[in-house]
Amino acid sequence: MNKKKLHPDRILDYFRAEWKVLALITVSGLIYNLGLMAGPWFEGKMAGCLMRILSGAERFPAMLRLASAYVIVIGLVQLARYIKRFYVRRFANNVNRRMKRILYRTLVHKSRVELEKEGAGNVITKAISDVDDCVEGMRKFTTEIFDTGVALLGYMGMLFYYDWRLALCSLIFPPFSYIIAEKMKRIVQRTGAAYKEQTGKLNAATLDRITNAITYRVFGCEKERGEDYEVHLKEYERAAVRANIWNAALPPVYKVIAMAGTVMILYFGPKNILGSGWTSWDVAAFTTFLACYTKLSDKSSKAAKLFNAVHKAQVSWKRIHPYMEWAAQAEEEDEIAEQTEKFSAKTGESHTEHGVISADHLTFSYSGSAPIFEDLSFTAKPGQIIGITGPVACGKSTLGKTFLCEYPYEGHLTYGGRELSSCTEQERSRLIGYLGHDPELLGDSIRNNVLLGDDSDVWTWLRAVCFDEEVREMEDREDTVVGNSGVRLSGGQAARLALARMLCHGKPVMILDDPFSALDRSTEKQVFEHLKELSKDRIVFLISHRLYLFPEFDQVIWMEHGTGTCSTHEKLMAENKQYAELYHAQAAEKESANDAEEMQKKECGAENKASGEIRKTGDHRLMGMKTVGKGGKSNEWKEEYQCGIDHRKNGHAGKMAFHRDRSDGDGSGCRFSASASCSRKNH
Repeated sequence: MNKKKLHPDRILDYFRAEWKVLALITVSGLIYNLGLMAGPWFEGKMAGCLMRILSGAERFPAMLRLASAYVIVIGLVQLARYIKRFYVRRFANNVNRRMKRILYRTLVHKSRVELEKEGAGNVITKAISDVDDCVEGMRKFTTEIFDTGVALLGYMGMLFYYDWRLALCSLIFPPFSYIIAEKMKRIVQRTGAAYKEQTGKLNAATLDRITNAITYRVFGCEKERGEDYEVHLKEYERAAVRANIWNAALPPVYKVIAMAGTVMILYFGPKNILGSGWTSWDVAAFTTFLACYTKLSDKSSKAAKLFNAVHKAQVSWKRIHPYMEWAAQAEEEDEIAEQTEKFSAKTGESHTEHGVISADHLTFSYSGSAPIFEDLSFTAKPGQIIGITGPVACGKSTLGKTFLCEYPYEGHLTYGGRELSSCTEQERSRLIGYLGHDPELLGDSIRNNVLLGDDSDVWTWLRAVCFDEEVREMEDREDTVVGNSGVRLSGGQAARLALARMLCHGKPVMILDDPFSALDRSTEKQVFEHLKELSKDRIVFLISHRLYLFPEFDQVIWMEHGTGTCSTHEKLMAENKQYAELYHAQAAEKESANDAEEMQKKECGAENKASGEIRKTGDHRLMGMKTVGKGGKSNEWKEEYQCGIDHRKNGHAGKMAFHRDRSDGDGSGCRFSASASCSRKNH
């Protein structure tokens, strides 16, 4: 079956997709189970032959021929059994792989909000355990349909052949096991669902301990977290015991009920041998009838056990079914999008080349809370870079996430005249590229983090973010593994690597949330120039609290107190006092920092004046920052920077401290102070 025609939300489609394997299972299963009918027949014949040998009517070679034929038949039956089991396992593996691939594709396209709401532990349980249990139910169904279904029909046929009246009497009991299994369906499903829930919670707790192990150890709360983990572990064990009790205890009960029919056979069977029963039997017939019923009872108990497995599979299928439904819808949308792209290619039209982002009275708020921002309007065209800035907690990052439509918004946010909220997840993923505070790097190589499977030149994108020289100095160059979440990289390196990935897979609209926060100003300037060059046909929204690049932006969105103003840098400087003051303060800060650095260089007698580099070590720390706003009219803050510089090569040890107190709103202006000291070890 063509994969494109597979409906992931339909169980039967998984069987249809594996019809070739199921055909081999059917043939081998029929041979195996029909061959099992020969067992009771040979046992009856051998019992009769033994009686004749003892009476002198037969000789031992007759028994030898029967035994040899029995061994050969059993050998062929077991060979068919092996073939059947092999392909049943292959069927299960194929379905398991297909389901997990579909589920993984669904999880990749799920929004962060949906995954966080679901919980990491629960998602892991669904992606692994629930899929395994669902496939296990399908495997047992496929197996038992032959091992139990065909065998039961065969054994029942033999029983009715030898004595249909006794067969009816003895077969009264097995159906009771099926009735009990159906009655216990709710209990099995309820305990199974509780077990899955506790499994998800335990997985979440385990993941939390692994992720935050260092934090717990540093702050000395390992004992408390260990106690919390023990609580989850006990709840998991309790749920597992409850679920396993019913799954493990009921099959023996089913078998006991089914075997009750042997009482009828032991009572009426001898009468048939003595000629006073419903039919005339010899010892061989009685032995065959009893052997058939014994095997039928065993198969009957397995059928009831199959019901339990199917009930468990139903619980797991209900848990993963929403993901499968989403995958089915996504496939249909992909087909429509593919057809649309082909049509656009034929007609020469493109829906992404000339798209314009427009916001009209855009308002956003979380459910039940006050608006983060409201009544925001702007228009952005391809080739433009729009800066977004404002005070802390003004909604800058929230505005960036609004483009992802993870939460509903009010007003209008359109691309090419189409409302973004009406687009599918796949359509938005083709249009919107988002880079947040967290780089979200893969625990893989630098190459794979950038290209994500593409075959383009990784160095092109590394050069674009000024990261190529550092990568060349690494031991494995572009094949260097960055570790989980980029743990082996510095903050600036991780940010540039994530930005390189964003540029490599550039979308018509790119949202960059403070991508330069971990970069020095020189590197930031270079990266920005490359960004402008590579984004001539794209719309870039750049969120930042550093404004010295804003004069180069096409538009600036200033956000404050839940409102936003879109204008140019020049107009905001002239019309918005707070924006102008913030820009001037940062410009003065830059100038003062440069002056202090020059003074420190002179006092230390730096010998690398031509290159302007500070060798060996330079540690710049933001020692503290406090921002206070009063009535929106005044801002007061204090910032203190400390820089320690060690010129070990030249024998200099220097230290510089820079302090800025600023209070605006009362016209007092700014006050800066800087001090530097230097000593030469070899004086």
